[in-house]
Amino acid sequence: MSEFLTTVHIADLVLGVMALEAVALLIYWRRKRRGIPPAAVFINLAAGACLVLALRSVLAGSHWVWTAAWLAAAFLTHLADLAHRWRR
Repeated sequence: MSEFLTTVHIADLVLGVMALEAVALLIYWRRKRRGIPPAAVFINLAAGACLVLALRSVLAGSHWVWTAAWLAAAFLTHLADLAHRWRR
């Protein structure tokens, strides 16, 4: 189990669960018109996905530039999420 947690597969699993979460939330929104609006879901999950991709790049032993790029993308999507929420 500890080997699984230290390989890129854990990040892949988390990304897969996040994709399922997005699909479930969007289906719920379409059927009930309740819950979190799709734009908010995508912005929020994009920020989290960027963080997971930064983790994945570290676990894969990628060049530090890729990790920095994913962290910068996470920061920018986080700011977009804050701006979207602030307007409400």
